[in-house]
Amino acid sequence: MAKIIVVGSSSIDLVVTSSKRPGAGETVLGESFKTVPGGKGANQAVAAARLGAEVTMIGRVGDDHFAEEILNNFKLNGVSIDYVEPVTHMESGTAHIVLAEGDNSIVVIKAANNEVTPAYIDQSMNAFHGAADMVMIQQEIPEETVTHVSRVCNKLGIPLLLNPAPARPLESEVIENAAYITPNEHEAKILFSDLTVSEALRKYPNKLFVTEGSKGVRYFDGMHEVLVPSYKVEAVDTTGAGDTFNAAFAVALAEGKPIFESVRFANRAASLSVTKFGAQGGMPTREEVEAQL
Repeated sequence: MAKIIVVGSSSIDLVVTSSKRPGAGETVLGESFKTVPGGKGANQAVAAARLGAEVTMIGRVGDDHFAEEILNNFKLNGVSIDYVEPVTHMESGTAHIVLAEGDNSIVVIKAANNEVTPAYIDQSMNAFHGAADMVMIQQEIPEETVTHVSRVCNKLGIPLLLNPAPARPLESEVIENAAYITPNEHEAKILFSDLTVSEALRKYPNKLFVTEGSKGVRYFDGMHEVLVPSYKVEAVDTTGAGDTFNAAFAVALAEGKPIFESVRFANRAASLSVTKFGAQGGMPTREEVEAQL
């Protein structure tokens, strides 16, 4: 069983569905409202656990009623919360999501997730000494924490999978320390503003994997640019598809699968995740993914 550490955000998603996305100053009538567990870190932790990995989450929650929901959801999905501590006098993170016109728009409030600091990582070092096969991290936590974790992984020889979302420029040190980087097309342009996508892929063979939505995932294998196509499905909610991809990719790599097969496995998992409501609602089990491959 692959052992994965996820360093990242935990939140509650406040999700509105509407036939139309409002413009500036506009009010529209929506169709439904739900609250569901989310946060890129939590999403990836839950997805990896459902796919058969032993997952440890490192993160923070607030001292509000959302924190109890977040922690209970981790427990229900078999994610270890030994390193998820509440922050007193602070709210848990939230994401405010509008599902409209076949896509989503999201505003993230980091709140307690801002307390996933380098000092907190140092307090959680026992997790990193537990023979982890892979560490996953995203960017809904402080920038300095991402850098710090990259150094920890480099020192300990643990592969780091960085999902650079939300997009912001990365220090060259972080890029070098990461084993795998998985931006979408928009994020790739921000990370490598002086390069075309093809130039960036060639500069980082078998490290940089650019997700291109319905097209698939593109990377450079050292000799050729490879596009691993996605699977066609009827999408209900695309929220969390990228998190499912990253988790599945990490699980497959941690289990020793070749890169092409790992991307293919991740594409299949991501395609299944969009067929149900909620970032975590459609995240598939290992059996469901393998049945569809």
